[in-house]
Amino acid sequence: MSTFPSHESGFRSSWLQLLKGVSPSKKHSGKPLSSENSLLVPQLVAAWATEKRSSYAITSPTETLSYGELEAESNALARYLRSMGAAPDRPVALLMERSPALLIGALGVMKAGTSYLPLDPSSPAERISFILNDARVQIVLTSSDLSEAVPSGPWITVDLSNPRMVLSSYSAATVAFPLQASQLAYVIYTSGSTGRPKGVGITHRNLLNLVHWHQNAFNVSSSDRATLLASPGFDAAVWEIWPYLTAGASIHVPPDATRVSPRALRDWMLSNRISISFVPTPLAQRMMFLDWPSHASLRFLLTGGDVLQQYPPPGLPFQLVNNYGPTECTVVATSSALSATDRPSALPPIGRPIANTRAYVLDENLEQVPDGCIGELHIAGANVGSGYIHDPELTAEKFIPDPFSSELGSRLYKTGDLARLLPDGRLEFVGRTDEQIKIRGYRIEPNEVSVALCKHDAIQSSIVIGRKDASGEGVLSAYVVLKKRHEATSAELRKHLQAYVPDYMLPSSFVRLDSLPLTTNGKVNRAALPEPDASNTLRSEFCTPARTATEEKLVTILCSLLEIEHVNTNDNFFLLGGHSLLGAQLLNQIQENFGVELPLRALFDHPTVAGISAEIDRSLKAHPEMAH
Repeated sequence: MSTFPSHESGFRSSWLQLLKGVSPSKKHSGKPLSSENSLLVPQLVAAWATEKRSSYAITSPTETLSYGELEAESNALARYLRSMGAAPDRPVALLMERSPALLIGALGVMKAGTSYLPLDPSSPAERISFILNDARVQIVLTSSDLSEAVPSGPWITVDLSNPRMVLSSYSAATVAFPLQASQLAYVIYTSGSTGRPKGVGITHRNLLNLVHWHQNAFNVSSSDRATLLASPGFDAAVWEIWPYLTAGASIHVPPDATRVSPRALRDWMLSNRISISFVPTPLAQRMMFLDWPSHASLRFLLTGGDVLQQYPPPGLPFQLVNNYGPTECTVVATSSALSATDRPSALPPIGRPIANTRAYVLDENLEQVPDGCIGELHIAGANVGSGYIHDPELTAEKFIPDPFSSELGSRLYKTGDLARLLPDGRLEFVGRTDEQIKIRGYRIEPNEVSVALCKHDAIQSSIVIGRKDASGEGVLSAYVVLKKRHEATSAELRKHLQAYVPDYMLPSSFVRLDSLPLTTNGKVNRAALPEPDASNTLRSEFCTPARTATEEKLVTILCSLLEIEHVNTNDNFFLLGGHSLLGAQLLNQIQENFGVELPLRALFDHPTVAGISAEIDRSLKAHPEMAH
């Protein structure tokens, strides 16, 4: 059965239970907490603020904020927001950078009894305006340097650059506003497949489950030093903040230039004695191959957000953990610690479900597929969010009744991700249902090709996408980053792939990149991948001269037609600058020089000199009377 129960029992029990009258330093017994009788995140932070009032909650390159200051200013902000009419059904937006003010804003909003809506400051004004209107926002908290980025609309803009100045007339005493586990804690907008952003609502109960699992899984304590790297508008920032503030740990923000540089980030982590950090997959994949001293304070390097393509090398002084989870399931749904000796035939797995979470691999009829077979991944349990705000139809489509649970109201979230169960019981991510393309009538998952490609010794990372060729037909393009001191040709990579995938799944081009382009959230930016051309594609061979009379004559024709000096027999016509108009001219010259009439389709199916020559020779052999 492709069912994946929670692996909560596999972790050491170290959940932090802060019930009334219980010291924050005491540990939970290991039994799952019920959010109905447990303190919620704002109250957990308040308990630590009492015990660690003068200790740093967060440090940035320009500011620091103690737990006492965080507690006092968030309490005053909560009262201010209440006076401004903040209500549970109207999120308060945060347009802020990674900073102490961001934490004050998020915590104060939750204490006011409503949800916070973080926005990415780098987002276009049109997207920000859409989100504010769609979420029916009444109040936007921002800073002076970003205030101009807040579009005009029916909302109040509050500058929190200097919280003390804004909130000086409001009491900093403990807030006693009622807060329910079923209320929304935050709302984050994700990009919909139609291009229309959609707001995901996550409750305090959902958030509490993430916090408890994280603290238990990674043995978080008040002495830990964590990082905040993600954009506030990316749900990973949720994971980088609340498990640590509810444990009395400190959060450290690197300079902007540092957080995108593997070497600079490593050096910053070492000098700041960082003990646990989340790093987006492409960056983590580069960082784990850097030199790390054995005395590094780092215990866990957590990664996720994209497909991890390499296992950690031996000798790392910290544990690498691969994580998976859609925004709709409170950041993390599955997790897996990885080892240098753990090398199955597949790429690194995304692991098993986290605490109080279940996963199912199902077919289109919601039947569980046999173990090892591909199906759509569905998530159920305590981390499944409330749905899409103000969009009941989409919520009903994606959050469906759970046929595997007898619990009233239990739902499955349809992730749209394809997965399979590995022999060791962990999940393998295969691809997206909406990234399938059709080539020659076959449905193809581009990620399956990428998985096979990364098994080549020269490949550090890769991504394979579907695109249209000059004739409008679907083709695959592979983008590869080679390991240091390694070289490869497209012929080598194509031969390697033939051992794993059928011919119709072979990429038409292999583009070499120094690194994969990333979005501000650290994911691979597919829109920034360059079009394949002669300047960036791997040659089929380092040097492959013409071997037959047909090839020699065709090379001469192509050099003249394309106005270039050299053509190898495995060079791709279209990647040398050819297009459909030049293709028609080439076919005319083939007919004039060889007496062979080839269809345009033959050029698209066999675009190399060797391929076209073989088609010419095949046609001459079948019809010798055509030869001049």
